[in-house]
Amino acid sequence: MKIGLNTDSVAALSLVETLDLAAELDLDYVELATGNWSSAPHLDLDRMLSDRAARDGLRSMLDDRDLRLSALTCSGNPLHPGKQGEQHRAVTDKTIELAGLLDVHRVVIMSGLPGAPGDSTPNWVVVGWPPEATELLEWQWTEKVIPYWTDLVARTRKVGDIKFCLELHPGQVVFNVPTLIRLRETVGDTVGANLDPSHLMWLGADPVACAYALGEAVHHVHAKDTRIEPGMATRTALETISLFAPNRQDRAWNYVTLGDGHDIEFWGRFCRALNEVGYNDVLSIEHEDTATTPTEGVRTSVQLLRSVT
Repeated sequence: MKIGLNTDSVAALSLVETLDLAAELDLDYVELATGNWSSAPHLDLDRMLSDRAARDGLRSMLDDRDLRLSALTCSGNPLHPGKQGEQHRAVTDKTIELAGLLDVHRVVIMSGLPGAPGDSTPNWVVVGWPPEATELLEWQWTEKVIPYWTDLVARTRKVGDIKFCLELHPGQVVFNVPTLIRLRETVGDTVGANLDPSHLMWLGADPVACAYALGEAVHHVHAKDTRIEPGMATRTALETISLFAPNRQDRAWNYVTLGDGHDIEFWGRFCRALNEVGYNDVLSIEHEDTATTPTEGVRTSVQLLRSVT
């Protein structure tokens, strides 16, 4: 197993500082964000597309530090019914184009979430009753999700051998194993999972079981942890207090540094499951623990992963 870094984890650092940190920690990969919900602190998407010298410069910076790109990331909502959807689709298309130019074979993305007919905002269906909930869900899949992804996969195949790595994320149509498999079986194996255990943890799923269930559909992995807080007992997992709120401690769950939510035994089982389904690739650290500094959190996460891989 290889260890990588989603560079948004250290967004305050410059690209040079970020790559130097990755080299100092003897990492194998970095994952760069191109836009949408990321501010893309380390990559100017339009410049990279238009300027071959900029692309060559990035390659040289990586080569000098013995690093490779595991993926480009453009997580957003390409199915948003408003202007945001148009903007996110445009960034997604540009990211795919850049992946082809950089010979990167993975794009980390989310499935997107439509609204209901006539809505201006997305609408996430999370229960199967009353009847209009399931009717809306099927409308979303039939009229929005499948047409968009069928077209995107067809266009991407013309660019090169690029795999989509969909994060199983709440607030998206694809948020668990069954929904990922449904999309994959519909549009083909270009679509797979960016298996991020942190979201599955608070949703109540078992990330180890999910790894086994996904099998060869695991295309990329984020190493990120969640701690279930005492507040879960009364608040439930459906949490609306911001991750960055002053009363963060009152939340039902929080993203934490690897090991602060699930112990080393869990991470050992998770890595073994990945190996057993044939994924012997990158674990890309995504640090979102606001209780510690990003650099320290990344260092701690690397130490834990080294002990189990």
